[in-house]
Amino acid sequence: MILPEPLQAALRAVRTAGGRPHLVGGCVRDWLLGLVPKDFDVEVYGMGFEELSRALAPFGPTDLVGRSFGVLKIHLGGSEYDFGLPRRESKTGAGHRGFAVAPDPSLDEAAAAARRDFTINAIAYDPFAGRLIDPHGGIDDLRRKILRHTSAAFVEDPLRVLRGFQLAARFDLALTQETAALCSSIAESFPELPHERVWGEWDKWATKCVVPSRGIIVLEATGWLAHFPEIAAMRGVPQEPEWHPEGDVLTHTLHCLDALVTQPAWAAADALRRRVWMFATLAHDFGKATTTHQAEHRGRQRWISPGHEAAGGPLTETFLHRIGAPHGLIDHVRPLVMLHLTHEHGRTNFTDNSVRRLARKLCPATLDDLIAVMLADHYGRPPLIAEKTMARIEELRQAAQRLVLARAAPRPILLGRHLLAAGLTSGPAFRPIIDAAFEAQLDGAFHDEAGAQAWLQKHLHQPPAARPS
Repeated sequence: MILPEPLQAALRAVRTAGGRPHLVGGCVRDWLLGLVPKDFDVEVYGMGFEELSRALAPFGPTDLVGRSFGVLKIHLGGSEYDFGLPRRESKTGAGHRGFAVAPDPSLDEAAAAARRDFTINAIAYDPFAGRLIDPHGGIDDLRRKILRHTSAAFVEDPLRVLRGFQLAARFDLALTQETAALCSSIAESFPELPHERVWGEWDKWATKCVVPSRGIIVLEATGWLAHFPEIAAMRGVPQEPEWHPEGDVLTHTLHCLDALVTQPAWAAADALRRRVWMFATLAHDFGKATTTHQAEHRGRQRWISPGHEAAGGPLTETFLHRIGAPHGLIDHVRPLVMLHLTHEHGRTNFTDNSVRRLARKLCPATLDDLIAVMLADHYGRPPLIAEKTMARIEELRQAAQRLVLARAAPRPILLGRHLLAAGLTSGPAFRPIIDAAFEAQLDGAFHDEAGAQAWLQKHLHQPPAARPS
């Protein structure tokens, strides 16, 4: 494992002082998976907290917030590292925080690793001996791509179920039946979890996953999907086989999620964009649970879901509130859900005016965001690929690029300062003029500041009755 030089120096100092430092947790797992570790956690055997503090003192101030847990946070070379002691934990109360923690430098490696959630996170690495320490079989589980609890103590922390949910999606893992049974046994403890911790796991799922459907499958297999009823309600909702041969609405949604992360744009997207795309794709058919029914369509009885886009808006908002999502994310995701079928609604082409207005309706989301969701939705119907639909999406993409609206909504060109320069007095009359100018701009009446000023002069010289309302 290649370690940053400042961390190597600190490890050497701890070893010289009599400690036995091991790298533990996610950095070892990621290294074994061929990924570049980013967060390094160190567990130190053979010395107490005060000795560890003295060994690290030459490297700068340490954060003592974790002292009661036997953890020191230290900044080295611009990065933060946790140096901790092996510890025992005992359950003292409900919830994620109901534990008594006792650092114990004499604890053996197997006992210390047993407190970790999953075997793949219970592997340690001795950087001086170049030795892997794997008392619970995590390396074999990684090879077999399974997610298995480390010990029966798993049930003491309900947050571990949501960790399993996002880990399965991030590393393409399947939960073992035994671990799923343990998760099911603590399903009723979900309300004990703080919103911010629930959101933390959902956020990792949304931004770091490689097979997002794996996470939803974990929630369903453990009974935890019931805590997210907007998702659970999609299971069993039928779809017309001619259009959706893959099955019910939840099956379709899982295909859509997995299709999303295969898009070329996904690899280059930042965390905000990934968050927006993933949750919009997850929620795009929430409304089908309440709108799906059989009716005559194109000459025979079919399953249809008219109005499911609009019905999905409020459900999306409720779901994102439920998982503790930031309010700004809701503002981005909701319009994508409500407009995700714009390309299927009867227009023969996307005019410049219609694209400008669509970009305005989506704001703060963008046309690029909408296209990502449209593509995921379309590819979520294996094996169907409709050339007509793909052509419509491509038409929208080209129009967005031509109008320079792919990543931003149109902004009003005519502003209050232009009205002042034209000799008008600031007041309530400004807003109707600015609004009328923006509508004219969206209709293509002008495209730059000179055009906006010309429009204003013409507007002001019109009789009031002839002015746009």
